[in-house]
Amino acid sequence: MSRVFAGEIRQNTFLQKLFFNKYFWILFCSYSFIFPIYRSVTRKLPEALPVYYQLPSYELTNQFGQKFGSNDLRGKIYLANFIFTRCTTTCPLNMSVMQKVQKRVRGLGTKIGIVSLSVDPEFDTPNILAKKADEYGINPYIWTLLTGDKAVIQKLIFDGFKVPIGNVEKNGAGLIEVAHSNKVVLVDTENRIRGFYDMDKVNIDKLMIDVGILINLPKNVTETNI
Repeated sequence: MSRVFAGEIRQNTFLQKLFFNKYFWILFCSYSFIFPIYRSVTRKLPEALPVYYQLPSYELTNQFGQKFGSNDLRGKIYLANFIFTRCTTTCPLNMSVMQKVQKRVRGLGTKIGIVSLSVDPEFDTPNILAKKADEYGINPYIWTLLTGDKAVIQKLIFDGFKVPIGNVEKNGAGLIEVAHSNKVVLVDTENRIRGFYDMDKVNIDKLMIDVGILINLPKNVTETNI
């Protein structure tokens, strides 16, 4: 075993030499400052969302019996889906999904809204929608249930939101059915449709990412329709 005796000059290790080398510290500091800048410059930003359709202006009636429409949503990003209270199949599941979405977006404050349009407006009066709102713990500052004239709603859903809607019918078990879309539609601050999403977890997570893209979109970015 080697020993160091008094008067013997002990040689510095490689790390010790490196520590006292000024050129090492120049390179280290340069890398520490330059690399983050390089990453920020070369980072690939998310692609802009397509602009699918321009929604027409509309005014319906909310669960409080008050007029509510596109003017009330101006300047907000909002999510639209389609339900009816007599639905016993897909609607309860869809409402539960939107209930979770409501919790996920609550930190965005007034930047976002949710609207659920009834495809059975003749039955879904404001009072009935109000009961449904209570059932799902709907925050009226975020989520609005809408009803109105049947012809107006059908035209808005089919021609405006570009999703299918059928007539009220009874099935073999005597239950009420209305053929309607189970998608969520993402609408931007200028009342333009930016995406359609299924209700499964993967699509809802994608929806949340796209909401973030729209909210953080620079105001001077020019977007074009597809």
